[in-house]
Amino acid sequence: MKSKVIILFLLLANTALFAQKKASSEVNLIVGTYTSGKSEGIYTFKFDLKTGNFKAVSLAKSIVNPSFLAVSNNGNFVYSVAEIEKEGAVYAYRLDKKTGVLSQIDKQPTAGAYLCHITLDKTGKYAIVSSYGGGNLSILPIQPDGTLGAPTQTIQHQGKGVNIARQESPHVHSATMSPDNKQVFVADLGIDQLKTYLLDSKTGKLSAANPPFTKVADGSGPRHFTFHPNGKFAYVIQELSSEVTVFDYKNGQLTAKQSISTLPTDYKGENSCADVHISPDGKFLYGSNRIHDSIVIYGINQTTGELSYVGNEPTKGKKPRNFMIDPTGKFVLVANMETDNIVIFKRDAQTGKLTPTGQEIAVPTPVCLKMVKE
Repeated sequence: MKSKVIILFLLLANTALFAQKKASSEVNLIVGTYTSGKSEGIYTFKFDLKTGNFKAVSLAKSIVNPSFLAVSNNGNFVYSVAEIEKEGAVYAYRLDKKTGVLSQIDKQPTAGAYLCHITLDKTGKYAIVSSYGGGNLSILPIQPDGTLGAPTQTIQHQGKGVNIARQESPHVHSATMSPDNKQVFVADLGIDQLKTYLLDSKTGKLSAANPPFTKVADGSGPRHFTFHPNGKFAYVIQELSSEVTVFDYKNGQLTAKQSISTLPTDYKGENSCADVHISPDGKFLYGSNRIHDSIVIYGINQTTGELSYVGNEPTKGKKPRNFMIDPTGKFVLVANMETDNIVIFKRDAQTGKLTPTGQEIAVPTPVCLKMVKE
């Protein structure tokens, strides 16, 4: 009798473990959009990291142009900008990770037109918001309950670039925390600079670092910026010149060492770059080309950080403004803004190349993708 009880216990334990493992492969895929067309807000899907299968589960309405999202460290809260012509706002949501439902808990007005990017510092205490139209950035404190305080500071950039049509004034496009959480690197497309600020984690204030900025080539238009997992290298994708610039990162300073095109050598048409990400293993870097409508793939030299061109994968849609690599590195999801589809690619970990899985998620004007574990 005793042996039967033990066997039954083991069977139940294995069944529970199997169920737990099965559940753990499913994440919440949260999609920010532009609502000028058919979109109604922020869409949530369940996405299986093992199979690439998905299903729609939730829609958060009553927000205009939730074009960029950020997620708290514990995954319980999601923050979104409202990208509008006049002064925008930041919305805070509580996420039910089991159901995928987003519930609005706060809204905080924020200076600057066309808020286009939001990031959280690594402690989760502050949100940093970029204003493309206003050419400024604001920092907002995050309360323990996930709500937002009024901005503690707004910093206005000054200047212009050589491209009269696109660089008539500052255009702050993104902010990225340094690996040690002490610095904020701000890509300003309008003045061809990566501004560097020091974050005071006690006061929530930013101050200019030394040096206060890193200049990139005239007319290049820095947009999104990322660090290599090893913390020694950094990369910025240039929207206007269709290049990725590589930096050494040491003692808090950036030193440019390479710029490489995001396009095939035989392509002579127009283009505009958008997003940039590195695979979890640190071996490959990917960037999105709008107009050319492709994802560029580079190998990363693990010693120098320099890039070598692997190829361009068509995105099977138009205007891939944003894309993401899932946490396992198995899938790449590409949000094609103008064709209302998120295309799922399988990633070869050895070559870095992408292959369409044949699966696509239909979403109106998708422009930002985030994943949150259950």
